[in-house]
Amino acid sequence: MIFSCNAKSGASESLADGLKDGEGQLTEVPQTGASKMSTYLDSLKGKNVAIVGNQTSLVEGVHLVDTLISRGINITKVFAPEHGFRGEANAGEYVANGVDQQTGVSVVSLYGKNKKPSASQLSGVDVVVFDIQDVGVRFYTYISTLHYVMEACAEQGISVIILDRPNPNGHYVDGPVLEPQFKSFVGMHPVPIVHGMTIGEYGTMINGEKWLQGGIQCDLTVVKCDYYYHSSEWCIEVRPSPNLRSDLSIALYPSLCLLEATDVTVGRGTPYPFEHYGHPSFPDSLGYSFTPEPDFGAKDPKHNGELCYGVKPDPKKYVKMNELDLSFLLDAYEKMNRDLFRGKKTRMFFLLYGRGDILNLLEQGKSEAEIRQTWQAQLNAYKKMREKYLLYYE
Repeated sequence: MIFSCNAKSGASESLADGLKDGEGQLTEVPQTGASKMSTYLDSLKGKNVAIVGNQTSLVEGVHLVDTLISRGINITKVFAPEHGFRGEANAGEYVANGVDQQTGVSVVSLYGKNKKPSASQLSGVDVVVFDIQDVGVRFYTYISTLHYVMEACAEQGISVIILDRPNPNGHYVDGPVLEPQFKSFVGMHPVPIVHGMTIGEYGTMINGEKWLQGGIQCDLTVVKCDYYYHSSEWCIEVRPSPNLRSDLSIALYPSLCLLEATDVTVGRGTPYPFEHYGHPSFPDSLGYSFTPEPDFGAKDPKHNGELCYGVKPDPKKYVKMNELDLSFLLDAYEKMNRDLFRGKKTRMFFLLYGRGDILNLLEQGKSEAEIRQTWQAQLNAYKKMREKYLLYYE
């Protein structure tokens, strides 16, 4: 599960806690909310606690569940998001309920038909702790899980504590804002593809904008990161999901994931998913090729066993991006035109993109600048709204 880091975590500060030396240089690296145990441990003592977590829920290399149990906290249940509690399930794969073999704690899946904890599943729970590493992208489903957890807890009068973590894509905000008709589990809120918030900030926004069903609000506490600001570099030590395996894949994910709803592969079933893209019909003159095969992150990858010619973006250019890059989509469309969606329903493409005008724009041969202009007004409005919920300096 060890994550391949391409850069060390940079120094940072939060609104409350930054430290600088005499020359104004930052001297501390980001600290996650989970690591600040003295801040939240007392609020869990003597209570029945449920954890929403996965393989990223670590405190100094030890899983949060194990850590809290060793401190005498009564963990009654674990809720697992997409990819499961230990992070081993494929994207979209059914995750079954069960028992965590290491602790004996009951594990309830929040993926598939049961996306929202039921009243019976929350029965006897006093507080829910949410600790999952997010990557700051609208269609990365951990924020959808957060929404449903907050909603269920608000309905049952249960408090939620978010242990905040830095966002590796938190240094920019970009992309089309989701239109209401394309609301789904891969996009529940009117936010751009890259929303530029930590998961704690995002939960505060869900509450503040009254996006929960019926406008209800959750009793929410965010345990902030220390020494973090949005321009911090943050290297995740454990894969947040099976196919995000490096800093580069996380940086490219918001842009390349649009191709997931097409016939083009983004490298699932190779050692470098979300670091390249290709198709068997791309020209061999590209000088780069790969062959997807089943692995731990893709049991049946797109174009399984087929030689795909493709493109591998330069890591030096893309390891820290400052805007959504549509060049990959435009390049794939130019190479394939309507065949880009061969055998695929375009509905999923609209759900990922968030707007229904994109196919017409592609067919009209619009440039990236022209396409970007179509979402600019909504993006600017979102940025203004986002400012109300920021917990950290930019």
